[in-house]
Amino acid sequence: MASMGAAPDHLFNLRNQFYLGAYQTAINNSEIPHLSPEDAVERDCLVFRSYIALGSYQLVISEIDESAATPLQAVKLLAMYLSSPANKESTISSLREWLADSTIGNNATLRLVAGIVFMHEEDYSEALKHTHAGGTMDLHALNVQIFIKMHRSDYAEKQLGVMQQYDEDHTLTQLATAWFNLAVGGSKIQEAYLIFQDFCEKYPMTCLILNGKAVCCMQMGNFDEAESLLLEALNKDAKDPETLANLVVCSLHVGKSSSRYLSQLKLSHPEHVLVKRVSSAEDNFERAVQSVA
Repeated sequence: MASMGAAPDHLFNLRNQFYLGAYQTAINNSEIPHLSPEDAVERDCLVFRSYIALGSYQLVISEIDESAATPLQAVKLLAMYLSSPANKESTISSLREWLADSTIGNNATLRLVAGIVFMHEEDYSEALKHTHAGGTMDLHALNVQIFIKMHRSDYAEKQLGVMQQYDEDHTLTQLATAWFNLAVGGSKIQEAYLIFQDFCEKYPMTCLILNGKAVCCMQMGNFDEAESLLLEALNKDAKDPETLANLVVCSLHVGKSSSRYLSQLKLSHPEHVLVKRVSSAEDNFERAVQSVA
């Protein structure tokens, strides 16, 4: 993970592909010659995180062995956490142990993984304990996400300011600006839309870019445009959870049935927040019906 202030580097394209959700492209283009040992570790982290994003957890777990560098061990922990809800507790306790170890606890990738895991757990104050000091663009971008989830756009804006000061044109700065604008809403949504539009013109379309643009459209009430963007994303990856979740919402607004998308989401991502919300609504409905019957 590049530290802030690093010179132009060999991993620029690979990092961009990962940030924008072109995970398979990143994996396919990861054979980069003449990397320093440190860059080689970062390259491997980006490749393994791309596999994680594609759901190939077992591959990551089996490929990274005990002798690998700390950042790679951290990425392996993330794969273990995501692969098995049953073993979540033991993965989290290993994570806490490593964070408490003064020799590795301050490693930027380990802190990033801690932030991602605790954000998944919705334990935002624990996540921030490890991420708030920043030090890399990835950590600052994660802080923006965490503060948005906490509905603290004032703190998100401060983190964004740090990123803009360092590199306004950085892909993560642009992405974080779009997330922030979406969270603030109002006239800012048009600005977020333009950021995703800019990505569309500069880079190959990915589910991440298409979903970003579609969410902007939905918030502006342009559900027909949103639907066509989401169907394009579905063509790229029929199991992408964000695409399916956004299609559920969008279908309701354009007056179409959303049940097929919801069924697909339930099957492929039973832990998704939308699935949980619908399930609890269904349970409440069942209970209500039974109490009347």
